[in-house]
Amino acid sequence: MITEEKREELKRKSKELLDKAGIVITDEEYRNMEVVELNLGIPEKIGLQIIVYVNNERYCAKELILLPRQTCPQHKHPPISEKNPGKQETFRCRWGEVYLYVPGEPVENPKAKLEDRKEYFTVWHEIVLKPGDQFTIPPDTWHWFQAGDKGAIVSEFSSQSIDEKDVFTDPDIVRVPEK
Repeated sequence: MITEEKREELKRKSKELLDKAGIVITDEEYRNMEVVELNLGIPEKIGLQIIVYVNNERYCAKELILLPRQTCPQHKHPPISEKNPGKQETFRCRWGEVYLYVPGEPVENPKAKLEDRKEYFTVWHEIVLKPGDQFTIPPDTWHWFQAGDKGAIVSEFSSQSIDEKDVFTDPDIVRVPEK
């Protein structure tokens, strides 16, 4: 677990990026901003901040805020039921630069820089997203992403998000900590 001071610091820095991008959020959205720390204790390196606009059984819309070089670790959204094949999501870069990695031909010189827990990052087909670029990730597909040197903001549009069902390659990650 991280301290409340660290949580507030990450939220404050995320709000600064939103302001730079001209993305307006309400006071309530700021208060409810999730600092995803993943039980690793290094959220400024492996983690992200999320604002959920809507998440119901039909669709989901979020802002994913990544501070400079902050990384969302490798994971996938597996099938939930016979009728639910898992979350499909479209990432649209709104500000900054995002390095997205999915299965496919590995890039020779990746733009992402990893210092921690590198052994848990196994897909290296690189997609660089700049403002206005978007990419759709099918259900049950391994992926991970990292912000560039200035940070990044990504709008996510998806089917329903059920975070506790996400599967990570890193066995120490806990997506939804017990309260």
